[in-house]
Amino acid sequence: MKLEREIKAAIKKNVFLPKGFSIEYGGAAKDMAESFGQLGLALLLAVILIYAIMASQFESFIAPFVIMFTVPFGYVGSVVALFIFGKTLSTVSFIGVVVLAGIVVNNGIILISFMNDMLKERFGDPDKVALEAGKRRIRPIAMTVLTTVLGLVPMAVGIGEGAELYSPLAFSILGGLIVSTLITLIAIPIIYSALRKRIPLKLIEE
Repeated sequence: MKLEREIKAAIKKNVFLPKGFSIEYGGAAKDMAESFGQLGLALLLAVILIYAIMASQFESFIAPFVIMFTVPFGYVGSVVALFIFGKTLSTVSFIGVVVLAGIVVNNGIILISFMNDMLKERFGDPDKVALEAGKRRIRPIAMTVLTTVLGLVPMAVGIGEGAELYSPLAFSILGGLIVSTLITLIAIPIIYSALRKRIPLKLIEE
């Protein structure tokens, strides 16, 4: 993609096009553009399906929205990781971004489920429940993230035949997962606690 941008910039700067003429890019550039378009639709569909599944399980529209709040931060983490380790946003790394949508929500589901159970059983203050959820659920969340990270490390460092091809995919998932986990532990309890105090409980979950 970087080479393509450089070529387009050079052509735009140095090539004069008479009226009625245009330049069309084909080959690998065209194939990559089509692939990115298809993966973009796949990402959108994945987000919609994940939200629908969580809404049906929580019987709520608000709780899944709070969980999905961490997904954009996961994408930011993917881009940062690719940049730090010198990888490009290719078709392979974009597949990792699509897969990331279904991974980053797991930690939020753990936190929200625990908070709901505590609020139902104890009818406690949402702020206290949020603090307690962060303390009690940090271990299972850390274990879940650690097992995923360790499973992706061999692929990320390029161990094994053909692993270098899928290294960008691993880095995109690793970066997104780490950043989204940090955001989940901080933002999800705060946002959900605030909503619990301002929105009727039946709109969040009963």
